[in-house]
Amino acid sequence: MATSDTPPKATPAPLALRPKDAARALGIGERLLWDLTAPRGPIPVARVGAARLYRMADLDAWLAREAARSTADTTAPEGGTR
Repeated sequence: MATSDTPPKATPAPLALRPKDAARALGIGERLLWDLTAPRGPIPVARVGAARLYRMADLDAWLAREAARSTADTTAPEGGTR
């Protein structure tokens, strides 16, 4: 069998995920993802036929905002002014 010098092509990263995969990628449950999905929450969802799809870019942006917000919350002084 002859071998090729061409390396195997990598599978491109998905542009969008179905709810189960999006929840798994974020490390949260599907119910929490549902609660965070627009119009109830800040994460937009695209409907294509009967399928709901979460764009990777939207998931990344939401996660970055949450990380920045939680970092800001932990750096805020506790208590109040003295």
